[in-house]
Amino acid sequence: MNEAFLRTGPSQARARFLCAHGAGAGMDTPFLRTFAGLLADRGIATLRFEFAYMAARRQGGPRRPPPRAEGLVGEYRAAVAAALAEAGAEPRDGMLQGVPLVIGGKSMGGRVASLVAGELHGAGRIAGLVCLGYPFHPPGKPERLRTAHLAALACPTLIVQGERDPFGSRAEVEALIGARALSPAIAFHWAGDGHHDLGPRGGSGFTRKANLAAAADAVAEWSQSIRSRKV
Repeated sequence: MNEAFLRTGPSQARARFLCAHGAGAGMDTPFLRTFAGLLADRGIATLRFEFAYMAARRQGGPRRPPPRAEGLVGEYRAAVAAALAEAGAEPRDGMLQGVPLVIGGKSMGGRVASLVAGELHGAGRIAGLVCLGYPFHPPGKPERLRTAHLAALACPTLIVQGERDPFGSRAEVEALIGARALSPAIAFHWAGDGHHDLGPRGGSGFTRKANLAAAADAVAEWSQSIRSRKV
């Protein structure tokens, strides 16, 4: 893991969000840059980081496929430890210096975070999990679900998902909810007609700008609901 964080948002934040990138692009993508800025406008500080394979690409290394998500959980734990060390404080019931510490990320980054969220929440080190476009299955392969660990997840979770995301559309996810395959601790915010980047089709009545703003509102409101439960 590259221990250099990209920091966005106020020093006196209402929540802190440790955010990992997706499989094919790093921590400074237009999507993550824009979303971190929207969260900053809502009082949330974001710490973005890169897994080692992506940091190696940035330094001129070969463009190899990303490791399996399960192979990155150690790096995510290390990122949490680095963020806590940088803050110079230990969390208490998921609250760091009085505000919620939330982990997550875009697509694969959110999936990796979801694999460690249960243990970290149970240990009182984080307050919640936010996934931006969760990859419920590979595109075109709905039978290959990546949800087994989500059925019993006790960590408060918000998944921000486009309604027509090829990694898990609203219809597909609502079928999983109906089958009780997802924990009731998981809340959803749906981006109208959104794809994996939350962007809608032209003429749909939705816009990418409005979808991103609404998603940032949802993350901010959800984060404050966690804070209210802890105080």
